Amino acid sequence: MKELYPLLSVLFLIYWGCDPDFLYDLEDRYFDSDSDSGPSVNLWGVDYSIEKTTRLELRHNYLTDSIPSEIGNLTNLTYLDLSFCQLTGSIPPEIGNLINLTELHLGYNDLQGDIPTEIGNLSNLSQLMLDKNHLTGSIPPEIGNLSNLSQLIFDENQLTGSIPSEIGNLSNLDSLKLKGNQLSGEIPEDICNLIENNCNVIIYSNRLCPPYPSCIEDYVGEQDTSNCD
Repeated sequence: MKELYPLLSVLFLIYWGCDPDFLYDLEDRYFDSDSDSGPSVNLWGVDYSIEKTTRLELRHNYLTDSIPSEIGNLTNLTYLDLSFCQLTGSIPPEIGNLINLTELHLGYNDLQGDIPTEIGNLSNLSQLMLDKNHLTGSIPPEIGNLSNLSQLIFDENQLTGSIPSEIGNLSNLDSLKLKGNQLSGEIPEDICNLIENNCNVIIYSNRLCPPYPSCIEDYVGEQDTSNCD
């Protein structure tokens, strides 16, 4: 019987190797959670290797509570998707440590509080999606540092204050969605830089006041102007 043990091991690997779900779990769990790979970070009950974890895709899970500040230790992350969960609390400022991120997806949660200014440190970001949360406060002007952004999606929150003129610096932006907030004041002329670059700008259902820059008159849509002078 002992002679059959090696053969059984080979058959086990062949069987499971044909299961794509097993391969997915093996790739994500083994490389992200290998106990022999040095220091790790525990997030929602799973240990992720600080050195080896480059992609964290946990969308459509039942993650609860707040985003742990320890997530900022995964400095090799290039992709972070925690969307469509049940996350609460604020976005930790430590997320600004993830300077290798190219995509950050936190939409469709119950996140509250301000957008941390430290997000402006993520100069490699091409996609920043914080939509469908309960974020408050103003859009930090540091967003204008994200020169590689192609998508900036903040719609359906409770953001206030004016649109920062620094958004006009985002010359690679293809899509800007700020609809369904409480943004107020005048629209900065700098937003015309985006329109000239064929950026899709969606800013209706806010409290933005006229006069509007001529470049964006066709994109303003319905605004609550009851508090405008």
